[in-house]
Amino acid sequence: MASLYDLLIGSSARTQMVDADRALKGRDDYAYEVPATHTVLGTPLQGPWPEGTRVLYLASGCFWGAEKEAWQLPGVVTTAVGYMGGFTTYPTYEETCTARTGHTETVMVAYDPTRLSDVDLLRHFWEEHDPTQGFRQGNDVGTQYRSAVFTTTPEQLDAARSTREQYAPRLKANGYGDITTEIRSADEAGPFYYAEAYHQQYLDKNPGGYCPVNSTGVACPAPPA
Repeated sequence: MASLYDLLIGSSARTQMVDADRALKGRDDYAYEVPATHTVLGTPLQGPWPEGTRVLYLASGCFWGAEKEAWQLPGVVTTAVGYMGGFTTYPTYEETCTARTGHTETVMVAYDPTRLSDVDLLRHFWEEHDPTQGFRQGNDVGTQYRSAVFTTTPEQLDAARSTREQYAPRLKANGYGDITTEIRSADEAGPFYYAEAYHQQYLDKNPGGYCPVNSTGVACPAPPA
C-alpha cells in the first residue's frame, strides 16, 4: 500500500539523487538539542574520547539497527546516528526523508583500533547489510538508505577498498549483483550532522522497535594471517 509520502511526491522521487543547486538550504545550527551521552555505553556522543580513538562513518540502511550492531562490538568507544554525504546544512529527519538533502542515514563509530581493527569493523559492515541494492535496503527505499563508507584516515580508505574487492566475488558467487557502496573520505563527503535525540540509541529506548535484517548471509573473507 502506498504511503501518504509516496502519493504526494511519487515513490520514484526518493531514488533520484539531488544536486547541490536543488538541495534544501538548511540552517546555521541544529534545530534540536543533541544529547551529550550514549544511553548504553555512557560515553560522550561528541567527544572528547580517549587518545588514539578513531572515527569511521558507516551507512547501511535504517540507522537504528545499524547503530545497535555497532555499539555491541568490542572496542567501540561510542556511536551516534546522523546524516552525511549530502548538501543541506544541519538537516532534520523530515528533510532527509524528502530525498532533497542528499544525505544518507549514517552511523558514526568511534573505536579503539588496538581492540577493533579497521578491517574487522569493515568486515562487520559488509556482512550486516546488502551492499548491492543501490538506493534502498530491503523495504526501505530512497537515497537516504544507500550504502556508504566515509573514512577519516588513509588506512581506513585503503581497508574499505580492499575489503570491498575481497567481498565482491563472494557476493557474485552467491547470486548478488555489483556492490553499489559509496566509498570516499569524510572530508570529501562533508560534515556528519547528528540526528535528533529520539533517534540516538533508538533500539535501547525502544527494544521492540523497527529493526530490519538485510544481511546477505555471505561472509566477508578475513585478511591473510
